[in-house]
Amino acid sequence: MGARVVSGLRARLETSLGRAGIGLPWWVPVAATVVCAVLAVAAVAQRGALVPSALAGLLAMVTALGWAVTGVIAPAWLKVLTVLAAVGILLADPVVPDFSPVLLVVLAAETALITRPAFAFAVAGSSVAMLGVAAARVGLVGFPVYVAAVLLGLSGGLMGRWYGRALDAERAARDAVRDQAVLAERQRIAREVHDVVAHSLSITLLHLTGARRALRQDRDVDEAVEGLEEAERVGRAAMADIRRTVGLLAEAPAGTHSLPGAGDIPALVERTRAAGLEVRYEQRGDLAALPDLAGLGLYRIAQESLANVAKHGGGAPARMRLDVGAAGARLTVRNRLSAPAAAGAGGSGLTGMSARAGQLGAELSAGPEGPDWVVAVSVPVGAAP
Repeated sequence: MGARVVSGLRARLETSLGRAGIGLPWWVPVAATVVCAVLAVAAVAQRGALVPSALAGLLAMVTALGWAVTGVIAPAWLKVLTVLAAVGILLADPVVPDFSPVLLVVLAAETALITRPAFAFAVAGSSVAMLGVAAARVGLVGFPVYVAAVLLGLSGGLMGRWYGRALDAERAARDAVRDQAVLAERQRIAREVHDVVAHSLSITLLHLTGARRALRQDRDVDEAVEGLEEAERVGRAAMADIRRTVGLLAEAPAGTHSLPGAGDIPALVERTRAAGLEVRYEQRGDLAALPDLAGLGLYRIAQESLANVAKHGGGAPARMRLDVGAAGARLTVRNRLSAPAAAGAGGSGLTGMSARAGQLGAELSAGPEGPDWVVAVSVPVGAAP
């Protein structure tokens, strides 16, 4: 039952604080209200619960009572007026020691915490002036101590306000970093899926084109069926690769197969040849010496390059060379385009290759060299994780 009451009070307070634009935990106003209530009761009790002092105690708590009835937090200026009026009534009959000036300490801390500094300084100044009048007119004892306490409450509230803003700024910075990390991961996954789909569709289209020609020109059903079966195999392999890539978004891997690397480039070339695209491939050096991330990046760049050759090369042969040495690896893909404009065909392939090269700390160039279109990427071994 008690937990339910506390939960309801917390929810109501958080709603009220949100409406008032006060970014404080729910327990802060609760603690301040309890302290004010205790001080008001003590100050009234010190004066024998006379009618003026009892009215002053009620006035000090009127904003809290108003929230209990309406659920709306009163404006700061209204609380300041009621508390100052209450303390003024109580100080008309000072006692030793007097708890009523401590209400001004709490008021100074609250206003410094939730209002503009200028308003908080004005409240603290009014409190000090009230204490000075009480000390001069009715003989309030302990004036210097009360003034020091008010100033201490003011400084504590200002420090709390600064600390809260610093926490908000830190949370905002963490959120921005997290959002950037999520965006980078999505872009990485998007590049993986793009490379797989683009290459697989290009190879599948080559097989389908071969099957169509076998049926239309050669009337060779067996060759056409072979081409269709190969297209089906490439499509199924692409689906498995896509599922494995998308599985990177999950907490656990979607499968047990590893991602491709530089050692898989020869098999990639063979699949491209089987689809009908002539590719001359040369390789030098030990591919196993490349780090996994560098090998994956080189494989994806080679995959995207061959897909671009299939789309824009007009059937012209391609030449691919991969050199691995002590200083790093260099991949070069060269083909002669049937139309110069095809080199600048739109798409995200070159953007994806540039992003991969940037991740590897590599240098990528893609553009015409005489009659050829050349893609070249150099990966320093020290730059590849």
